[in-house]
Amino acid sequence: MSSIALEASRPQPVSHIPEPPLSALAHIPGTEGWPVLGSTLQLLADPKGEVERMAETYGPVFRNRAFGGRSVTLLGPEANEFVLFDQAKTFSSAHGWGLILGRLFPRGLMLLDFDEHRLHRKALSVAFKTGPMKSYLASLDRGIVEGLGGWRAQGPDMLFYPAVKQLTLDLAAVSFLGENIGANVQDVKRAFVDMVAAAVSVIRKPLPFTQMAKGVAGRQFMIDYFGGQIDARRNGEGEDLFTHLCKATTDDGSLLTRQEIIDHMSFLMMAAHDTLTSSFTSFVWFLASHPDWQQKLREEIAGLGLAKDEPLPYERLDDLPLTEMAFKEALRMIPPVPSIPRCAVRDTEFAGFKLPAGTRVSVNPVYTHNMPDVWVDPERFDPLRFSNEAARNRHKFAFVPFGGGAHMCLGLNFAYMQAKCFAHRLLSTARVTVAPGYIPDWKLWPIPQPKDGLRVRMEPLG
Repeated sequence: MSSIALEASRPQPVSHIPEPPLSALAHIPGTEGWPVLGSTLQLLADPKGEVERMAETYGPVFRNRAFGGRSVTLLGPEANEFVLFDQAKTFSSAHGWGLILGRLFPRGLMLLDFDEHRLHRKALSVAFKTGPMKSYLASLDRGIVEGLGGWRAQGPDMLFYPAVKQLTLDLAAVSFLGENIGANVQDVKRAFVDMVAAAVSVIRKPLPFTQMAKGVAGRQFMIDYFGGQIDARRNGEGEDLFTHLCKATTDDGSLLTRQEIIDHMSFLMMAAHDTLTSSFTSFVWFLASHPDWQQKLREEIAGLGLAKDEPLPYERLDDLPLTEMAFKEALRMIPPVPSIPRCAVRDTEFAGFKLPAGTRVSVNPVYTHNMPDVWVDPERFDPLRFSNEAARNRHKFAFVPFGGGAHMCLGLNFAYMQAKCFAHRLLSTARVTVAPGYIPDWKLWPIPQPKDGLRVRMEPLG
């Protein structure tokens, strides 16, 4: 079957849905904010505080206008379940994320819906099975060892965020593209960085000399780069994610098309790079500011009984429960995706409020993760919240750093694996500290990062 015929036979995306007029949403409490800008400036300055103020004023369901559009925010675990679990297939992820990611990462997994999403997710899942994951772990370990060695060579004091941002980019390149990435590895990384930066830029058109123009050029480079390697990868024996995607098949046994592979690769690299950079930064910040927990994790890692330079075996990942709980607690306190957008494709209702087709809605992990009636003393770092006993009676959608339902992050286990591998290599060789009284100021939108880069000290262990 030709790729053109195959494309036509697969489920197609939901067509454009017009936004409802203000009159259709007027029954929902909220505000239109400032002329033209709405609440954009307030959300940019303090997204967590602004949502909390709106909730206190209007309740857990409210309407506002920001970033050029009107949306309805639904807060709390029940809202998360209603929107993310979405048994009725009411909410489109493609239309939710499209305004942000559509130009640069079109047709990535997060920009597909319903049957089409299920078809592609199943095809891509082959790349995250045990065999490939073992191969990724080996590549990740080598990359982390090399990266930490470079950090040590630069001295103990460092800005963690830019360093780990480069490290996660290097790790994504190796584990996703393999050793055969080619001589133009720096061009690949540069194009990718330009695409990510453009996705969250203020200017949304590729005008000359803008970040969006750089991003569009970067996407074209990635199309040419990935497209030029697909045939060789299909006939090769590589264990990298790109090769697995080139060989992945749908339910009818058909290979993914060339464009599908390109779109999925671009999206997966973006998701693995930016969210992991944020997650690793918050993880290290909380360990550095809570030396008691850092030591507990160090002792857990030592308890594995591995030789000094021995890699973390894939079969021992489950033997680091405290490490996983500490990583989850960092994700709770500073989720890498603060807000999750969707768009209603049909009329629906939540908590007595009618949401007509075309309504843009969002759920807010930051708010849910800080609800005192769900999390006791939510501003306190306490990994034991994620013990089996503590989590037993908690709403299953109270913790949603990776989304939920059909669109639950496909790379969730990849993220946990990478975090454990990083913790193993970091904590077995160094002690991470921060200056007394130091508390970084976090920029939460669009992806959390410390404004000063997170100043830490890496002290080698004896």
